[in-house]
Amino acid sequence: MKKTFALLAMVLIGTTAIAQNKYFTKTGLTTFEASVPSFEEVKAKNESTTAILNTANGEFAALVLVKGFRFKNALMEEHFNENYADSDDFPKATFKGTISDFDSSKLGETATKHSFTGKLTFHGETKTLTNQELSIAMVDGVINISGTFTVEVSDFAIEIPKVVSNKLSKSVNVSFDFKLNKK
Repeated sequence: MKKTFALLAMVLIGTTAIAQNKYFTKTGLTTFEASVPSFEEVKAKNESTTAILNTANGEFAALVLVKGFRFKNALMEEHFNENYADSDDFPKATFKGTISDFDSSKLGETATKHSFTGKLTFHGETKTLTNQELSIAMVDGVINISGTFTVEVSDFAIEIPKVVSNKLSKSVNVSFDFKLNKK
């Protein structure tokens, strides 16, 4: 009986310790823009990105539902989902990676720059991102992570029809802003 109780106590303590290293959000902001000058803005945002950070080792992951991106123009949103993102076939985009030199004990209200490396999956294709920059701060127990990076449309096997090729950038700027709470 004592051994069973001791084992159960160790499991519960271990589970609690692991959970204390996780910070999480379901309301992260992800934005992308593929605009070109002199044409209509091609920009969308998604305010329901799920993200998690393991403060013990700097591992970071994010998931965004592709149909959650909102454009100014409903027709543009429809074209994005049906003709470019194929969101019925590829409903989510994910990122899994690591923040380098991450030390949660050094986080403060002043944002510090870090780099991250990982794999971005979108439209059934995976692209490795290396040495991308982000900012991290901790304010009132909430970890704020934000940054930007650029990817090429061709990296994700997305074909842009010639009729609109001069209206869309071949490079897409992606930005993110996450406020992570202790899980």
